[in-house]
Amino acid sequence: MRIDKFLKVSRIIKRRSVAKEISDNGRVEINGRIAKSSSNVKIDDMVKIHFGNKKVTIKVKELLNSTKKEDANSMFELINEERNA
Repeated sequence: MRIDKFLKVSRIIKRRSVAKEISDNGRVEINGRIAKSSSNVKIDDMVKIHFGNKKVTIKVKELLNSTKKEDANSMFELINEERNA
């Protein structure tokens, strides 16, 4: 599954266009490598996302094409969340 779609379906980022823009600006890493929006993500991949004032690291648990709001959290496990000073 493409990283931009995963971020949208898992509701980490609310809009796919925003997920695509963040990915294409080098603010998403998959397993330590900078990812473009078309990069594929697999189960057990580690994804690091650089938001404005924080960095979030997640582990991909499940790949679903669509989810309900209640089920979105089952797609990933939060590993780390750091705030920038």
